[in-house]
Order: sequence, then C-alpha cells, then structure tokens
Amino acid sequence: MVRVRFAPSPTGFLHLGSARTAIFNWLYARHAGGKFLLRIEDTDLKRSESRFLEEILEDLKWLGLDWDEEPLFQSRRFDVYREKAEALVAAGKAYKDGGAVFFNVEPGRTIAYEDLIHGRISVETETIKDQVMIKSDGSPTYNFSCVVDDTHLGITHILRGDDHISNTPKQIIFYEAFGLEPPRFGHMPLILGTDGAKLSKRHGGVSVEEYKREGFLPEALANYLVLLGWMPKDGREVMTPEEAVPLFEISEMNDVQAKFDIQKLRWLNAEYIMKAPNTRLIPLVKSQMLAAGLAATGVPDNYLSKVLDLYKIRTKTLSEFPAMTDCFFREDFVYEAEGKMHLEKPESREYLRLLADRLAGLTDFSHAAIEAVFREFAEERGIKAGPVIHPARMAVSGKTKGAGLFEMMEVLGRERVVARMRRAVNG
Repeated sequence: MVRVRFAPSPTGFLHLGSARTAIFNWLYARHAGGKFLLRIEDTDLKRSESRFLEEILEDLKWLGLDWDEEPLFQSRRFDVYREKAEALVAAGKAYKDGGAVFFNVEPGRTIAYEDLIHGRISVETETIKDQVMIKSDGSPTYNFSCVVDDTHLGITHILRGDDHISNTPKQIIFYEAFGLEPPRFGHMPLILGTDGAKLSKRHGGVSVEEYKREGFLPEALANYLVLLGWMPKDGREVMTPEEAVPLFEISEMNDVQAKFDIQKLRWLNAEYIMKAPNTRLIPLVKSQMLAAGLAATGVPDNYLSKVLDLYKIRTKTLSEFPAMTDCFFREDFVYEAEGKMHLEKPESREYLRLLADRLAGLTDFSHAAIEAVFREFAEERGIKAGPVIHPARMAVSGKTKGAGLFEMMEVLGRERVVARMRRAVNG
C-alpha cells in the first residue's frame, strides 16, 4: 500500500510551498488508495510553538486535506533516535566525537536513484562529509530523524520540494546502513514569483493564513497550487482537489519551476465565488465586513444574500466585498471624487429631484419598474439615459461603477433610494 507523509515544522505559519507539498502527497495517497500521514518536525524545541501547529493543522483542514492515523511528533522520540544511532556505533558504522554521533560516509561510491519527477540523479560520496546523526545537545539531525521516522511509519513514497534533493543521498546512506530499501523519492520544482525570483512577500502573501484572511476560498487556493505542479491531460484548470484525485499521475508532474501568478489565483477564486451558494458565503462576508469596520451584526441574511447576488460576479476576493458594497450597509458613505461632477450640474440635480418624486409614488419597486420610470423620464426630455443614470448612481451609492443601478435600487428599497436622491439634490 502507498504510504506518504507531510512533515510540517511548527516554527511558523504554513507556507504556500509547503501547502502544495501537502496537497500533492494527499492527492497521490487518495489516488492510489493509500495513506496520507503527518509527521510533526518539532525537534527545534526553542522555536516550535503549539500555536503554529494548531494553525498549520487548521489550514490543512481548511484546504480540504484529511490525514490517516495520529500525527507522529519527533520531539517525543529523542530516545529512539539515540538508540538507533548507538546501534550504528556498535556496528562500526558510526562514531562519537565531542558528545555528538557521526556516521562514517564511505568514499568512492556513487549514490544513485530514480527520481519520480526528474529521472535519474546520482551523487558521488566524495562530496558528502561524515554525517552528524545526534548533535552534542542530544537532539537528532534532520536527515537522520527523517529516516528513522519514515521507516517507523512505513513510508513508501516521498514527495517534496527540490530544496531537498541534496538531502536525499544522505538519507539513502542511512537506509542502507540499517539494511533497508529506501522509499521512492520525487522532488517538485520550487514555486517562483513571476519575475523568476524566489517566492516572497512582494509577489503576494507567502502563507496560507494570509490568503484565508484576504477572502480566498480554500478550494480556489488548493486548485491553484495543484496547477503549479500538474495539469490533467484534458487541460482542465478549474477543479477541486477531490476532482483531481482520479486524474492525478505523478509521472505527469512538471519538472520545471512554476511561477506564482496572483492574477491567475484571483481569477480562479472569482470562478469559485460565482459558483458558491450564498449560505456558505454569508458568514465569510460578515467576517470581512467586521474586519473592514462595517457593522455586520443585525444585517438580515436574506438582505445580505441579495447584495451577494449583485456582486458575486464582480468580486475576485471576498475582502473586496466591503468596499464595493458599503452603500448597502451605511448612510455615511463617501462620494468618489471622479463622480462628483455628475452631482454638480444644475440639470442633474433637477433630474434627481423630479425622479425622486416619481419613485416615491412607485408602488412596485422592482428593478423593471424603476427602469421604466427612468426610460420614460429620459424620453420625455429627449435625452439619453446616461445623464440621468450617472447622477442617480452617485446619489444612491457614491460610486461611478458597480452592479446594475436599477437592481441596486430594488435591493436598497424605495425609502432609502428616495432619501439619498433628495439628499444629493440638497447638497
């Protein structure tokens, strides 16, 4: 049975590159009917924090990933590592020096393996110095503890980033020392920014938590991270991790570095927002409203749902929603500077005054009925609709752009629309 693992270190938030590694391991396990395990790399006792671990596990769940079996914590296995190191010392394959334990690397050898993504990789042992297994403070080194724990977990395949390629021959040496068959290794090219540099803050956020806070949906972020390493043969781009499971093949993974494009992610997120039911989006939108200082408490869900219907097709991230829709939730919204000219012309104010009176007497305040009033008004005066619509949009929303004016008015309701138009007339 295929058994893979993801090994987060609880010394910080979950990085996008690490999240992608987790997703591909999960994909492979689910595709092969195997097991996806977690190994918590918390040997750095000073920097490891429970709050980071809680956030990482929460982010994995948020991305839609579930794991099999209880996570293995390396911090609880120091005695095991020391015992395994002592066994190699007793076998004459390792030695002690200054309280540390070193593995004696045999010179004149070639360590070779077939990488699942890059093909054959080989390294001469002359380039590898004797390996520390146990540090002088009694803690294990990364490469040694990896081998001990992956053996304990029965790991069959290791999918990880290209930054681990240099670690692989060192780990293979340890497997051989214990008389074990190494697992299959596959190294994914790293994620770069659009400028070809290492992914950093200037390319967008680097942690999953930042994208969650910005109002990205988990399936959109997971979808995009999958595309940064693999695409199905049919060229499909929009697919949840669950939809990718039956299609995924390690042999089809990209062996070149992927470039992170925030605009492509925003496009994908918009696709998922459009498809998402309002019942799911409402609590997320309320959180964004609270973060933006908009009063979300007391806003009826059915009213918020109507506003969502107008703006779902215009929103790329949910964090954009409060600024785009503040006029639906407050009366003290600000008029955009570039649109004020629509309210300063005397004829515009007169149009608004007369239209407000007509709308005040409208019993059917549907968008179709409102539009009919506007069209009839413009036709009576022999003018186009624009000189009437632009000032009305500014009066009711303070914005030059947004959802359809008449649909907005219907949601806002007659009393608020009329009051806002009259307020704009009176300056």
